[in-house]
Amino acid sequence: MCGITGFIGKGTKNDLEKMVASIKHRGPDAQGHFWSEGIALGHTRLSIIDLSETGSQPMFDNKKEIGIVFNGEIYNFPELRKELEKKGYVFMGTSDTEAIIYLYKEFGEKCFEKMNGMFAVAIYDFKKNKLVLARDRMGKKPLYWGIFQETLIFGSELKSLISHPLFKKEIDLNSVNKYLQYDYVPSPHSIFKNVYKLEPASYLLFEKGKIEKNKFWRADLTPNKITFKEALGEFDSNMNSSVASRLVSDVPLGIFLSGGLDSSAIAYYAQKNSKDKIKTFSIGFKEDSFDESKYARQVAEHLGTEHYEKILSAKDSLDLIPKIADILDEPVADASIIPTYLLSKFTKERVTVALGGDGGDELFAGYPTFQADSIVGLYESIPEFMRKGIIEKVIKSIPASDKNFSLGFKLKKFISGLGVNKKYLHQTWLGSFGKEERKNLFKNEAWEKLVNENEFEDIDTYMNEVKDSDPRNKILYLYMRTYLMDQVLVKVDRASMANAMEVRAPFLDTSIVEFANSLPYIYKYKNFQTKYILKKLMEGKLPQNIIHRSKKGFGIPLGKWLKEDLRGFCDKTLSKDNCDKFGLFNYEFINKLKNEHFSGVKDNRKLLWNLIVLFLWREKWI
Repeated sequence: MCGITGFIGKGTKNDLEKMVASIKHRGPDAQGHFWSEGIALGHTRLSIIDLSETGSQPMFDNKKEIGIVFNGEIYNFPELRKELEKKGYVFMGTSDTEAIIYLYKEFGEKCFEKMNGMFAVAIYDFKKNKLVLARDRMGKKPLYWGIFQETLIFGSELKSLISHPLFKKEIDLNSVNKYLQYDYVPSPHSIFKNVYKLEPASYLLFEKGKIEKNKFWRADLTPNKITFKEALGEFDSNMNSSVASRLVSDVPLGIFLSGGLDSSAIAYYAQKNSKDKIKTFSIGFKEDSFDESKYARQVAEHLGTEHYEKILSAKDSLDLIPKIADILDEPVADASIIPTYLLSKFTKERVTVALGGDGGDELFAGYPTFQADSIVGLYESIPEFMRKGIIEKVIKSIPASDKNFSLGFKLKKFISGLGVNKKYLHQTWLGSFGKEERKNLFKNEAWEKLVNENEFEDIDTYMNEVKDSDPRNKILYLYMRTYLMDQVLVKVDRASMANAMEVRAPFLDTSIVEFANSLPYIYKYKNFQTKYILKKLMEGKLPQNIIHRSKKGFGIPLGKWLKEDLRGFCDKTLSKDNCDKFGLFNYEFINKLKNEHFSGVKDNRKLLWNLIVLFLWREKWI
């Protein structure tokens, strides 16, 4: 796992060195630079496969016709290598990076269709004077790009682009508006004007000053005519091979084990495919409603893993919060980045690679929102005078709770989404600031520029990509394409790479993604039961209480901390002075949100955290 950066156009070798230095945390083992007038490729190396010098980057073919910098892992590279050797290609080392070079020489841009893994890659074709940028199917590895004064700048993180002297720090107002709604800026947009995230499953060509983008993979939601028994057998086979391929490493490896179904399933298949005890890692909290450590311990004992556990104090998290902007050079309002960072830091003490359960919820309908969706129609059939006049008044009067996913929090979120267009319902439940709240938050002059903008335009685009599908599977596709790719995976990448940790996600193997997308919805969600097929798959493999326990999420006691330990920090960060410096928002509304939360009148933890992350980001990067 590594970091990549570079530019085509104006810039010096010193500029490149600064860009590489800005993402050194992603690859502390070595830094590589290639600079020739107008061409710059930079790399920071976290050695995982082929620890020798033959794995160093930037890497070139033996004729120096192709140069590459690569971040990620290609899990099928041994098979690809054999195919290329049969065609006469001679390899100098054992890295997957070298395989990509010769794949490109043999197949051109079609090479990305053959690669199964997580990757962000930049290839420079010296013969054609062409740059190729590409990103994996699920967007596991990040890749930003922008053009300034005819110079294309790219990098794994925004901070590397910011380090180039031509970069302009201009906040994109539409992106701020979307961030407040989504809790992240959906791709291909970024928080800055003229800077973009390359879309997953895409490649970009930069040749003679012109940009061309193409997709090399599209999700296919056409239902497969398969019996449930056949589906279970295929699922088992896919999970086994996906986990087994991700156990290949030249450095120590372990499993992030939360005690939830997804990570426990990964741990099961990992231990099944290992002759030695697999190392598992978990963290816990002293607050019961947030602590899952006892379940992780139970799974570890059941599977016979070598388990490591750390119970965190509030201070561990509180000390990290002011440093959030150092990790996030683009705001992402997912507070679980804090435990994810602390788990990565703890795990890194013993291993460099970890497998995680990311993707299980999005592929197999694992969130409570899917249960909520199934009762919307029933709820809306109740006469309006009863809903508005009685039920919703009662729900709004439920006292605020600091507990993780309390009943009151769920019910208030449920009614907050009603009345919006059904295709935007789930995003309304998942996000923070609705339209009315953003109207109150923005100053009039800013809101006038936004009021007619469709903040859900990206959802419209994605819904149109999968027209001929069960509407419920289309919602699952939205989760995969938005929440998973732009929030969950970004959080995990930044938190783990800040600790020079590589995290692999077996659920996001191409075989499992395509398998899940092809299943009838009823195999994934049935009779109010989420992740139905995964639960059936794991029967007899994991304890029953682990398989059927309610989803908890990887949370922290944020609501409580904002009233107590973090109250002063929140007040200072969201002060009138900082609000005036930002220039976009009404302080009176922000102050109202703070006072409601501090007094316990309302649970505004999501709204306040969204703003805290945004204000910290602006202070650090603007």
